Amino acid sequence: MIGEILFSIVFFTMLGLAYIKGYDTVRQHSPEHLVHFYLIMATVRMLLVATAVAVYVLLIASSRENAIRFAIIFIIMYAIMMAVTLKLRH
Repeated sequence: MIGEILFSIVFFTMLGLAYIKGYDTVRQHSPEHLVHFYLIMATVRMLLVATAVAVYVLLIASSRENAIRFAIIFIIMYAIMMAVTLKLRH
């Protein structure tokens, strides 16, 4: 279970850093496109999270309980990441 938590932390850290870097770049070069950037990044984040959960559940999980536990942890971390990025940048 430690491996899954470590993967989650690294995954969301990288996703958050990419969002912040992209936000700063768009804000600096074309601030009128910030709304489009936010919508695209929200979609990309949601798809990446859904893909990561699906891959773990379908290919990696050794039991149903592990799959459920991972999905819950990942979704909670996704919600926290969304709240933090909204708080930091808006």
